[in-house]
Amino acid sequence: MERWDLLDAEGQPLGRTMARGDRLQAGQYHLVVHVWIVDSQRRLLIQKRAPDLKLMPDTWAVTGGSAVAGENSVTAAARELGEELGIRKSPKDFRLLGRLRRRNSLCDLWMTRSDVEASSLRLQKEEVADARWVTREELMDMVSARQFHHYGTPYFDFLFQGIDRALSEDSGF
Repeated sequence: MERWDLLDAEGQPLGRTMARGDRLQAGQYHLVVHVWIVDSQRRLLIQKRAPDLKLMPDTWAVTGGSAVAGENSVTAAARELGEELGIRKSPKDFRLLGRLRRRNSLCDLWMTRSDVEASSLRLQKEEVADARWVTREELMDMVSARQFHHYGTPYFDFLFQGIDRALSEDSGF
């Protein structure tokens, strides 16, 4: 059974864990990571969730998931990227765009760079049905058409500002 570290609203450990699927109490959060892969054309790699998943089946979404107990954010990001898409990256290859507090999770948005061909990805069939590159405009069109999960307008504003900042601050990133 997968276990998660419990955190307070500021991301500080509460010294306890919970089993995935257990109900969080008020003031308890768990850590979630979203990994945005950006290529040299500034396109974003997105994935379609498997049709048998309980949460958001058959929906286009960002790569990511929950950090397991004892795991830090960047390690969780690297693990999720490797498990779901078969892209292996070192923690130094990730850039933290920031953290958002959601209903019952603290969501760290990570960015990494890759020019991998979508057709060469090793998709985790239990989690991922497909993957493809999209422009920002295509992504937002998919959000509007309810083809890509709508994480909220503030989320996408935060994401795009973070990506623009990361790309402008470090051209080699």
